[in-house]
Amino acid sequence: MPEVATKLLRESPSLVPLYVKAALPALPGAQLVPAVRRTTSDSVPDTRLELRGVGVDQAQLTRYREVCGFPEAATVPATYPHVLAFPLHLALMTAADFPFAVMGAVHVENTIEQLRPLGADEVFDLSVQATELRRHPRGRTATIVSEAAVGAATVWRGTSVFLGRGRPSGDAAGSAAAVPPEAPAGPIRWSLDPGLGRRYAAVSGDRNPIHLYRLTARAFGFATPIAHGMWSKARCLAALTPRLPDAYSVTVAFKKPVPLPSDVAFGAREAGGTIDFGLASAKSQAPHLLGRVSKN
Repeated sequence: MPEVATKLLRESPSLVPLYVKAALPALPGAQLVPAVRRTTSDSVPDTRLELRGVGVDQAQLTRYREVCGFPEAATVPATYPHVLAFPLHLALMTAADFPFAVMGAVHVENTIEQLRPLGADEVFDLSVQATELRRHPRGRTATIVSEAAVGAATVWRGTSVFLGRGRPSGDAAGSAAAVPPEAPAGPIRWSLDPGLGRRYAAVSGDRNPIHLYRLTARAFGFATPIAHGMWSKARCLAALTPRLPDAYSVTVAFKKPVPLPSDVAFGAREAGGTIDFGLASAKSQAPHLLGRVSKN
């Protein structure tokens, strides 16, 4: 990672003003207002945001488990630190030097490395930084890395790739090659109701309008609300929980959006120390998510 300056935060950023900041550039006529930031940067921010002494809200964790299907346990699900890092993500992505607008950005890939299970009662430090800007056939991608550390030891790392859509600028590159080329056959079916996006938003803080209501989703080009990508990943890992080791990496590529409501099919296969899995439309078999678990 490049050398960056660390900005130590006293508390987790408040999401309401960050959402206002994110939404302003998307409003009609916003580009005519000098105070609205422009997205012309050719690099990622050189700031690392750090929040120390983070603890887990047990009530929120319980609600998160319920929405995503995780069983009760003494440790947190591997996807849960991403929820705690989300306000830092949003603070970084709404900064003036972030290369594209957060509203309309697409989460295309996510990798989580669980170096050891994180106890539900442990206190840890969180950090978030952007590491690279890459060309993409549909615009540009920015990579954001989050880490959780207990003392001097990093115990969890999350890497998210976001696409800022725009003029084609190059070939696709990244970690998506680490996922299977197609979803394994899905014998398990889940029926997703229209309110799933709102329930996940309530426990994750991710209230992007595309996930909430038909009206707000239509404003961004979707006929219906769509499920959060990180809910899809969490639900798949919840189904795989009995087969997961204590230390592992899991990479997913987000494909077609999951409309709400809809029926989806989940399947997984294990071979050679890895677990390939996928989520697809139960009706058309079009892939929504492709993933692979590897032991660390």
